[in-house]
Amino acid sequence: MDTLASIFSHKSSSPSVIIPNGGPILSYPELHNHVEDLQHTLTENFNLKPQDVISLVLPNSLEFTVSFLAITFLRNIAAPLNPNYTENEFKFNFEDSKCKLVILPTGWVQQNKPAVKAAVSFNIDILEINWDDSNKSIKTYFQNKSTHHANNEINHPYPLEVALLLHTSGTTGRPKGVPLTHKNITTTMKNIGNTYKLTPDDRTLLVMPLFHVHGLIGGMLSTLLSGGTVVIQPKFSASTFWNDFLEHKCTWYTAVPTIHQILLRYPPPNGGATKLRFIRSCSSSLAPNTLFELEKTFKAPVLEAYAMTEASHQMTSNPLPPLKHKPGSVGVGQGVQITILDKNGKQVEEGEVCVKGANITPGYLNNPSANESSFTKDGWFRTGDQGKFDEEGYLYLTGRIKELINRGGEKISPLELDSVLLSHPAISEAVSFAVPDDMYGQEVHAAVVFKQGQNVTEKDLQTFCGNKVAKFKVPKKFYFIDTMPKTATGKIQRNNISKTLFKPDKIKSKL
Repeated sequence: MDTLASIFSHKSSSPSVIIPNGGPILSYPELHNHVEDLQHTLTENFNLKPQDVISLVLPNSLEFTVSFLAITFLRNIAAPLNPNYTENEFKFNFEDSKCKLVILPTGWVQQNKPAVKAAVSFNIDILEINWDDSNKSIKTYFQNKSTHHANNEINHPYPLEVALLLHTSGTTGRPKGVPLTHKNITTTMKNIGNTYKLTPDDRTLLVMPLFHVHGLIGGMLSTLLSGGTVVIQPKFSASTFWNDFLEHKCTWYTAVPTIHQILLRYPPPNGGATKLRFIRSCSSSLAPNTLFELEKTFKAPVLEAYAMTEASHQMTSNPLPPLKHKPGSVGVGQGVQITILDKNGKQVEEGEVCVKGANITPGYLNNPSANESSFTKDGWFRTGDQGKFDEEGYLYLTGRIKELINRGGEKISPLELDSVLLSHPAISEAVSFAVPDDMYGQEVHAAVVFKQGQNVTEKDLQTFCGNKVAKFKVPKKFYFIDTMPKTATGKIQRNNISKTLFKPDKIKSKL
């Protein structure tokens, strides 16, 4: 079955979800029952049609898991969003997706959070949700305008229907909607299960956010399909990671290099995590030295993978031993085809990494120009990354063709930041760019030219940006310059500006 409902087709006796530190532990039948209960709440109280979008603004939690499954099992589309977005970012996502319902943590309406303000501005229905431990059930509170039009049908999804909608930063500055079908997602779930030989005996400690494909598909859904157990921390905590990992007998985890580096400073107690089968690294480049240190400290293979939202997460990965896993390489294709093409679509030794498979999005949402530039005529998806194969077919990424900033796995559009900075009344020119960073891989810096007679501080600009975009996008450092360097044709080259202004010996990363 190529829908997310296949999660419940196995006969696993393992717990499905564990919330550590006294939270609920649900078997697969219990999880399924809670999913069905929420489905009835949705169909009995809201006028939802198949393929309507429901936005999830929830932290990593049992509530997120139940909500996501209930939405997708009803033929609706789940659109998880970062709870830390600003009101403007929520407004963009709600409007672009034509959102019909927003699911939030209980108490957010009373607190008038940014997501609430955005939903109210578009007259979107709101459902608040929380786990009621006394009754061992999901409790809901809703404010809606459409009860008398409620659709009481319980629908069942089809493989080619969209299950998930995410937005990814684009080179045009405007985030691009990426719809992923049930078949796209289940293909990756199966591929990940096959890559790492996941079984019902495996347990993963989930630390990546569920509003990203890494945490959602790479961590949670792939584990559930295998019949294993997902231990869900509300958010990553280095001080509690190994206690939770050991207490719940976890066998693997997947994370970005930033988290791996932090965990190296918090090694497991009492001689290590003996049940640790492997460590997976993805969403940002892993330095070979970090890989060696992880393997030495945690005594388990570290397998770097390569993924994109448009590919429903995983495209390549280093395999488990006894096959080779190579430091500096993102491995080999896992259930997908990989090739290297030039700008004319001709195969070359080093060029743009392109991928083809049943996991690839059918196309961007309402964005024909992006589809035309991102897909070749014979169906290859252009990743925007430059790479090459070695003699054994292992893929090495050698550069980024597109200008996205990759900060610890968060993809940030420099053009989006440029636009935000240029909206400041004191700025005449602005260019944001990536610089190397030991902790996050890349960090965000920006150069600005003030209008004549105008001047503001770095802190003022960071506050200004923080009111318009999520915190992780705010430039860490600003350079105040008199003229913006340009080419002979008047073009600004970000890489050249970065090399000219950024002096790594004078700026220390926070470690």
